[in-house]
Amino acid sequence: MLIKKMLNAAALLTFFAVLGGGLVAFSFQITHKQIIANERAALLRTLNVLIPRDQYDNDLFTDIRQIQNEAVLGTVEPITIYRARKNGQPVAAILTQVAPDAYNGRIRLLVGINYEGSLVGVRVLSHQETPGLGDKIEMRRSNWILSFNGRTLKNPDKAGWKVKRDGGIFDQFTGATITPRAVVKAVYKSLQFYQQYRDEVFAENKK
Repeated sequence: MLIKKMLNAAALLTFFAVLGGGLVAFSFQITHKQIIANERAALLRTLNVLIPRDQYDNDLFTDIRQIQNEAVLGTVEPITIYRARKNGQPVAAILTQVAPDAYNGRIRLLVGINYEGSLVGVRVLSHQETPGLGDKIEMRRSNWILSFNGRTLKNPDKAGWKVKRDGGIFDQFTGATITPRAVVKAVYKSLQFYQQYRDEVFAENKK
């Protein structure tokens, strides 16, 4: 009788352990999906800041290209290119560029370029720069990032695509020159890449 009670108790404990584990796994799966959905929604909001929703009619998350070109882009990481189209015609490309040589690690950017090759905007996705110094690349900290709007490879010329301390036209930050220097360089390389590979950027993906 005692053995039977012990076996029943063990079985009950096993049942609750399995049930608890299943609930934890289910909860994790639901939470993970919600996190992904939130991240996707946040990214779409930023994409729509660079390319307003009424300027394209395709799905940016399915109309993409994955490209790796260290020689031109200046990063070994493959980048994603979101391609905006209207009535089947290319409107703009948004590159997930990386500035690898910032002060405190990589800075991940969204660089929006219209079909003609002008910058429609740049935004920072993530960084680890020093708060109060290097984080002025963020819109919530300053409007410095807006200085790229409308720029092209010819405006300014090559010499101007540097911070002022290096002879260019872009402001540096007090005590944090390395950060804006890295961003300017990454944005310039994005424009160079786009100029050389625009046809490839908007080419149909191979099936």
